[in-house]
Amino acid sequence: MSDDRLSRVFAALADPTRRDIVARLADGGDATVGELAEPYAVSVQAVSKHLKVLEDAGLVSRRKDAQRRPVHLEADVLDLMTKWIERYRREAEDRFRRLDAVLESLDDDRGDPPDGHVGDRAARPAGASPMEETAS
Repeated sequence: MSDDRLSRVFAALADPTRRDIVARLADGGDATVGELAEPYAVSVQAVSKHLKVLEDAGLVSRRKDAQRRPVHLEADVLDLMTKWIERYRREAEDRFRRLDAVLESLDDDRGDPPDGHVGDRAARPAGASPMEETAS
């Protein structure tokens, strides 16, 4: 996914209403603009504008189905975003593991404090990164 397209996708998802629309399409499948507008205290036109932003970013598409024009979530774009995010999450975890190893070697060089407490790292299982703690 190009950086420009990725930027459009993240910008589109920066709005909470658009994130909610995407979540509703992911959970409930295709829906019309009217169905998507129901829970919001805004006009159908306002929801249409949100859908236009999502469509321009490639997150949704609309197709003609008899008298209806259902909005369809393009899940493959979310998969591409997930891969992009996962790449940087793994890099961050690798950096935390290396930092833990350095801190552990410093502790070994100095010896543990008399009470055996080594700050917040003592509460973390061996080998677990800070990223894994916040993910749980």
